[in-house]
Amino acid sequence: MIFTKLYAANSWDSVAKTQEKGFFDFEFITWMAWTWQTAAFFIFIACCLIAMTVWEKKKPGGSPRKGILGLDTTRGDRLFLSLLSAAYIHLGWLGLIGPMLWVATILSFIFAIFVFRYV
Repeated sequence: MIFTKLYAANSWDSVAKTQEKGFFDFEFITWMAWTWQTAAFFIFIACCLIAMTVWEKKKPGGSPRKGILGLDTTRGDRLFLSLLSAAYIHLGWLGLIGPMLWVATILSFIFAIFVFRYV
């Protein structure tokens, strides 16, 4: 009895049914799991790049300076370092602590402020 119910639920007829499309279901990007969090992440990255472009147009040169690492870094370098560090902070948090990522996000913002100020 259970086998027939499972077999009926997983028949080939259910495979051919069309599914309701959501807001982020685009046919050309079906390889990506587009949730609102994923979209927010990419929108944040795009906003960072737009803000850096406007900042560079307003005050050209990138304000290179030598920080605590002893390297000459520009604003773009510091943005790249802070985004890369945020990825590692989140991955480390997931691996060591668990899925509560709000704390990792706050730590990433604090580290980004540190990078933009001192590196």
